[in-house]
Amino acid sequence: MALDDSGELSDEALMVLFANGDEAAARILTTRLTPVVMAHAYRLLGDRTEAEDIAQEAMLRLWKIAGDWRQGEAKVTTWLYRVVANLSTDRLRRRGRNGPPLDEVPEPRDEAEGPAERMQTQARAEALQAALNALPERQRQAVVLRHIEGLGNPEIAGIMEISTEAVESLTARGKRALGAALAARREELGYGDD
Repeated sequence: MALDDSGELSDEALMVLFANGDEAAARILTTRLTPVVMAHAYRLLGDRTEAEDIAQEAMLRLWKIAGDWRQGEAKVTTWLYRVVANLSTDRLRRRGRNGPPLDEVPEPRDEAEGPAERMQTQARAEALQAALNALPERQRQAVVLRHIEGLGNPEIAGIMEISTEAVESLTARGKRALGAALAARREELGYGDD
């Protein structure tokens, strides 16, 4: 099958194609999913190098299970979010709660911004990441999946293997904790007039 219209194929359809020997499908999925996996791992870990390792491992695991993938049973992204969460949890446990300081590498940014805007955007991203890092692990995971990745509570419940009510509770507590952690820095981060 020619993949000229690959942008219209679902991740699940591309998985089936790859499982049947179509290497172009794997390239498309890699291009499509690696940035998503990397961003999710970074949000959970707060360290770009570790996030790259986790993203690479998650994608390798995806390719290993491709032959057993059964289209319609789960979304590829849901499976990947769960793998990234598990790998990140293992990594956090190994390094302990007081891990290394937040990576200094800034988030990718729009080059149209001026230097002052870039500095403020970076300061806001770093403040958010530091506040996320201070949350308990399960709260951080729920908040990231809901408010940064934009997933719905039922999908998050499936990823985290908990009830929808537990997701709602975790995200509510996480949001309150983030609000409290960032409240004292509103003016410093340029939110004084908001």
